[in-house]
Amino acid sequence: MKITGLSRIFKWENLHNWWLTKYFFAPLYIPPSLPLNHFLSLLSSQCGDYEDVPINKTWVLSPKVYESDVTLILNRLLQGYDNKLRPDIGVRPTVIETAVYVNSIGPVDPINMEYTIDIFFAQTWYDSRLKFNSSMKVLMLNSNMVGKIWIPDTFFRNSRKSDAHWITTPNRLLRLWNNGRVMYTLRLTINAECYLKLHNFPMDEHSCPLEFSSYGYPKNEILYRWQKRSVEVADQRYWRLYQFAFVGLRNTSDVAHTQSGEYVILTIFFDLSRRMGYFTIQTYIPCSMIVVLSWVSFWINKDAVPARTSLGITTVLTMTTLSTISRKSLPKVSYVTAMDLFVSVCFIFTFAALMEYGTLHYFTSNRQSKKDTDKKPQVVTPLFSLVNIRPGTSLLQMNNIAPYQDEDDYAYECLDGKDCTSFFCCFDDCRSGAWRENRMHVRVSKIDSYSRIFFPTAFGLFNLVYWIGYLYL
Repeated sequence: MKITGLSRIFKWENLHNWWLTKYFFAPLYIPPSLPLNHFLSLLSSQCGDYEDVPINKTWVLSPKVYESDVTLILNRLLQGYDNKLRPDIGVRPTVIETAVYVNSIGPVDPINMEYTIDIFFAQTWYDSRLKFNSSMKVLMLNSNMVGKIWIPDTFFRNSRKSDAHWITTPNRLLRLWNNGRVMYTLRLTINAECYLKLHNFPMDEHSCPLEFSSYGYPKNEILYRWQKRSVEVADQRYWRLYQFAFVGLRNTSDVAHTQSGEYVILTIFFDLSRRMGYFTIQTYIPCSMIVVLSWVSFWINKDAVPARTSLGITTVLTMTTLSTISRKSLPKVSYVTAMDLFVSVCFIFTFAALMEYGTLHYFTSNRQSKKDTDKKPQVVTPLFSLVNIRPGTSLLQMNNIAPYQDEDDYAYECLDGKDCTSFFCCFDDCRSGAWRENRMHVRVSKIDSYSRIFFPTAFGLFNLVYWIGYLYL
């Protein structure tokens, strides 16, 4: 008895409908990752589609009566309707409110400088010719009705290729409200241009735009506006960005001035940051290892010509191969990228290691050949004689002893000054003399020792400046 009484007083069905419209259809904060059905509900609720009014029982009709009612409404709306004319033509501009639901982004093609995006594109406007009086507030129609009413001629300005989805049925949605409001939604896959500035590649960041506007109506005929929370994105875990990471997005509005008039352009910028993991493994680490490998020759005996030569040539050829491979993932731009700089410096280090041994071998071999050529037969004379012999003692007198030449001491090469005219003087006997002032003395046999310190230090300093400059400056 109590339950029956309460039901008579509160009318539970009306209370249930009030709760649905109050808490389910009310505008809510939508998180960045938003399901599509919630997104469409948000578009509908933002324009006052649902009110806190109990649903009248007379709305619930039998299927036959409901179909005939909708058919009657549509026939009356289309009677005398001209879909070639925009709403309010000659009176005021038609305002098109737009919203985009991003289903997925990717892949990004750096070579062709384009990216692929899958979106649900929603447009909303008012057409006073489509107002109707009925207990039904909204008519949910399929794509068959699209060609019978006026639709905005929106096109994507930076699109190279666009495809609408037709399987298993055209992915288009049309809704008509009794106040003349129209919402048209369709699903599109677009290959859009994205100009990539690759100076900092592979530490680069890009903003890929998606621009759209009216094709034939200037701004005094059609005005495009963004709806609230007009751009939402789906779950990013299934996006095919691969080398890139999605940072965020922003939307703007602008006016383009052309010969045919001024057009309102709406743009969405998708901010992307490149992931370095792939290029670190494929390019940076191998190049660094090849440079370190080229330094091994500094610890190999300078007389091991085949070993040091083959090691140097192998490292140079390997660097050439790596530099060629690293450019395959890039368009043929005319400027130098960050990776080009790193690979080029690594190539210079490996080539310099090979040239170091070439220089060392030249001086040592040239010096030895001169020694053999200038060597003349000498008369053998007693090297010493025994004089002033005393009991228990003896004295050896040196006589006509040829001076011992150290490996790097070649006086005969420096006496005429032919080999000491350059800034670097490579022999011990060139240290003194007024004409040898302000010249640096470098021992040939010590070049390997100098290289063991110079090459690692220089390469370490280069890496320090390189990574700080590109990552933090």
